Order: sequence, then C-alpha cells, then structure tokens
Amino acid sequence: MAPKAEKKPAMKKPAAEEEPAAEKAEKAPAGKKPKAEKRLPAGKSSAGKDGEGKKGQKKGKKSVETYKIYIFKVLKQVHPDIAISSKAMSIMNSFINDIFEKLAAEAAKLACYNKKPTITSREIQTSVRLVLPGELAKHAVSEGTKAVTKFTSS
Repeated sequence: MAPKAEKKPAMKKPAAEEEPAAEKAEKAPAGKKPKAEKRLPAGKSSAGKDGEGKKGQKKGKKSVETYKIYIFKVLKQVHPDIAISSKAMSIMNSFINDIFEKLAAEAAKLACYNKKPTITSREIQTSVRLVLPGELAKHAVSEGTKAVTKFTSS
C-alpha cells in the first residue's frame, strides 16, 4: 500500500513544473519501467516530424462510404433539372443506411432460422417482402430479380 501512495504525488505534478522527457527517463530508477505518459513524448521526438505529417494526412484522407453519388445519379435520371441540398442528401443517405440495416438484419434472422451460414438472394428477397410495404415490395423484388438476372448473364 505504501508504494502506491508514493506514486500518486509524482503523477499529479503541474504542467509548469514538468521536466523534459529525456531528464525524466534518466531520473527513473533502474528497477521500475517508465510510465507510458513519460515515454510518449520521447517516442514522438525520436520518430521525427515526418511521422506527424503523415498521421495528419491519414486522418484527413479517411474515407467515409456514402450513397451520395448513387442518389445523385438516380435523381438526374428521374429529374435532370432538379438539384438537391446537402442537408437533403444527408437525409437520403441516412434513409438508405437505415433500410439497408433493416434488410440485412432480417436476412440474417432468416438465414439463422433456416440454419444456413450464407445470406443469398433468396433471403434478401424474403426480407424485402417482410420489411417493405405492399407495392413498394413488389417493385423492389422485380427490380432485384432483374438486376440478379443481368449480373448472372454477364
């Protein structure tokens, strides 16, 4: 219990009184490992400034997959002269993600009920019939069947 009490005051040192990382590493007793927060600044400086620039670029280049380009293409097919705001596009993207999650969850349940390890077009078709209402389900099934036929023929 006594060693834990000694470590706490060392951790609560104000930022103005902190010593450079190199000096802290020298003052650490040989038997104890330096703490992660003490090693971290030394690791950054030894890696060089090239590593920091690459990390910043990677964060900026992180891609988020959306349906925005597909929504825009379909909009232009249906109404070539109509535009869409970014807020409306975001709502449409959320709507498609929501429908996708519902269909995938239903298809997974169906596969599980039938003790099948794979979700096939049959499970997707059944989940579309269960999730979507009335005429919308019929149109979706016919479009899906047409797409699968086109895919398998090519």
